[in-house]
Amino acid sequence: MSAPTESDACETATSPRTPNTLVTLRALIRRELSTAVLDRTDIGVWIGFTGVLFGIAWFGGGVQVGYVSTIIDLLTPLELLIPVIAFAFGYRAIVDDERRGVLDVLRTYPVSSWQVVVGVYLGRAIGLAAIVSTALSALMFPIFVTESYRPVFYATHTGADSPGLYLRFVVLTVGFALVMLAVAIAMSALASAARTAIAAAVASLFVVLFVADIALVFGVARGVIAETSLVSSLAISPLSAYRGLVFETTIAVTAGTGPRMASPVASAVGLGIWWLGSLAVAAVAIRR
Repeated sequence: MSAPTESDACETATSPRTPNTLVTLRALIRRELSTAVLDRTDIGVWIGFTGVLFGIAWFGGGVQVGYVSTIIDLLTPLELLIPVIAFAFGYRAIVDDERRGVLDVLRTYPVSSWQVVVGVYLGRAIGLAAIVSTALSALMFPIFVTESYRPVFYATHTGADSPGLYLRFVVLTVGFALVMLAVAIAMSALASAARTAIAAAVASLFVVLFVADIALVFGVARGVIAETSLVSSLAISPLSAYRGLVFETTIAVTAGTGPRMASPVASAVGLGIWWLGSLAVAAVAIRR
């Protein structure tokens, strides 16, 4: 990410009055969009991401069956793909500014650390949300044109397969991506060099993708987590929280009665804590 231009960095700080938060954030968001989001690399990411999703859904048979089957086909791959894409968007967001001296310049102006973090986050979140939402939404067309084919499998469902359930899945996935972006930016703020940022991103991905879920399984096996509280405990891991929200709000509603896979409220709270906590860590880290 390149350093901001003089007009971007000083747009609000050189005015006679202290700039308000909205003006400051607008300048920081515009800088992120112009220097790190709107480029050919992100277009390539969108094309590749859309192609991978289409291939998984088509060859898995979900597209030919319906919206819920497509959700089932995509859920596990997205648990891996979304953190990778989110970390690609955010793992160098703060460390590059630190290395190029941009943060030192911003510290000389009336711009707080939390404003820098929120501005960087929102600018990159716009690009990430656009990629994830449009790629997933693009699959609705092939599902719609092949919806005349429905196997007997759906005769056992008590609910109706509908595009509304798929749109709910898109919203949940975008939310999960934004949480992972916040984690990536926190890791970037804690890193001190580009090489360290890469190592921190890889380590964070490992923790998010494997350690948290493994810790839950270990806790149940050792009796630390009671089986009766497992439904709520899944909110500890961002992947489990996302998986539980998708199951309970899109898949379970068509499958009839059965055991609860997760607590939607606890899962939403868990993701919210990861989101706000990561942004808070980033703000504290760049203030040091």
